[in-house]
Amino acid sequence: MFSKAFRVKSNTAIKGSDRRKLRTDVAAAFPALSSEQLSELVPNREELNLVKLYAHKGDAVTVYANNRNPVLFEMEKTFYPTDLMLPGVMVPSCGLPPVQQGTLCAITLVGNRAPVAVGVATMSTAEMLAAGMKGKGFTVLHAYMDHLWGFGDKSYPPTIAPLVAEPAELESTGDDDEKGLELDSNLCIAPSLQMDIGNLSLQEGDGCARLMEEEPSETGAAEMAEDIAEFQPEMEDGRTPQDRMDELLHQCFFHALKCKVKKSELPLLTSTFLRNHMFSCCPEGQQLDIKKSSYKKLSKFLQYMQQQKIVQVKELNKGVESIVDIDWKHADIRSFVVPEVFSAVSTAPESKCGDGEQLYHAPEIIPLYGVSAKMAPLFQESGHKKGSILSSSDVRNIIISYVKTNELVDETNKNFVKVNPILCDCLLDKWEQDKISKLKWDDLLSRCLEQLQPYHQVTFFGHEPIVRKGNLDPIDITIAQRSSNKKVTIIKNLELYGLDPQLVATTLQQRVQASATINSLPGAKDRVQVQIQGNQINHLAKLLLEEYQLQRKYIQGLEKAPKLNRKK
Repeated sequence: MFSKAFRVKSNTAIKGSDRRKLRTDVAAAFPALSSEQLSELVPNREELNLVKLYAHKGDAVTVYANNRNPVLFEMEKTFYPTDLMLPGVMVPSCGLPPVQQGTLCAITLVGNRAPVAVGVATMSTAEMLAAGMKGKGFTVLHAYMDHLWGFGDKSYPPTIAPLVAEPAELESTGDDDEKGLELDSNLCIAPSLQMDIGNLSLQEGDGCARLMEEEPSETGAAEMAEDIAEFQPEMEDGRTPQDRMDELLHQCFFHALKCKVKKSELPLLTSTFLRNHMFSCCPEGQQLDIKKSSYKKLSKFLQYMQQQKIVQVKELNKGVESIVDIDWKHADIRSFVVPEVFSAVSTAPESKCGDGEQLYHAPEIIPLYGVSAKMAPLFQESGHKKGSILSSSDVRNIIISYVKTNELVDETNKNFVKVNPILCDCLLDKWEQDKISKLKWDDLLSRCLEQLQPYHQVTFFGHEPIVRKGNLDPIDITIAQRSSNKKVTIIKNLELYGLDPQLVATTLQQRVQASATINSLPGAKDRVQVQIQGNQINHLAKLLLEEYQLQRKYIQGLEKAPKLNRKK
């Protein structure tokens, strides 16, 4: 799950009722937790954040971080603990624990009871025994030294001495060179149960742990050594060269599908796809080498992508495979963000897919407010100072708290607030200061927002939020006259909303059958404007409002559209 880099969508503090609800939900998910353990996970006053992110395969995951260290993560409304919160486990007196398919498990090394991974059993105890302890034992969700571990303070698992083992157990672990792994199948949910499953290797290639025989073959031993080596950091960021090559392979694959391959090219030889499309998507200074990835071969990699239902590969000629179909609407393709070095506009999260459809996600835009020097006295009691950036709801709550704390609600009419010296200096003009002694609640809040410095936050799909000073300029549409009384439509500021001006120009040109050009925007560095013949505002409005789902308030000039002739 977290063996490769993930993308953070948002990071917000958990306060008040949300924190209390989280405490209730965690207590229900892990009923065996003591009140002290619960307080450690969901503290009353310490920093607690909710981080929304996308795993490398596009899975949406919610992570709960205590003092910036992940303690829980949530998928599909199910809580999973991280390694850092797991308690010690106990070796059962005899036999395997009653593991059921879907049971949440912790993985430990023999000789140390501190968990190094968290997973979910893919088969029951009976099925494990019936399979001769072979096959996929459980799906690994989170492991020591993965990217979720790296998101925190990168602390090492503690060393917890094993409990006294029974003679039979001591015999089974007599080889000092073998590092078996143990499984705690209950975590905090019930009294701890654990089983020794011999040489259990974690294979990150398919995200699953495999139960192997006690004496693996020569090939199996080599594979197991490679898998265990993946836990060893070989780079400063904790990733191995194989991890890096896997990430580069996925990047080039999705980049090629999203921007290079056209539907008309199908069926496409897999060798041609690699040579003409994937290699061209490799960033400068890097070399794509599939042999150095965990897949080793292109056919194995494409087989995996076929299992994910992203592409369909067939052997049309003997010994020669071709890509015959691509699902351009697949979530993994839609969520892929073209690296900045390949994008004309670094913040543009969309591109053009092979069947001509625009893969565009309208950005989330939130107005923010900065505390100015003039307004600082009003926000001082809440712990904010000059330069603090707040949302409108934050401002509202702070003002309401200030009024109530200072008993400024008018006794005769609670719809009014008495103006004290601080409110007078912060909100009233000089000519008003001797005339106004009360303000309506709505007037008070609107005046407060007007006096704060404008900021805005833009969050493009798959990117971290960007906060900028000032108001966000709207997409500006104007009509200009050219020679021979011809009209042209000019569109500016498309880049601010993550739109590629070239793609917008091409789309309009194809739809209205008129010439379109891209020109530098006067007075703005590295910005361009689109110019297309005729008054095309009606077509542009349909594209921006209906297809790109942008809000009308962020588009200026739609009122200049020509009136459509109505048939009588």
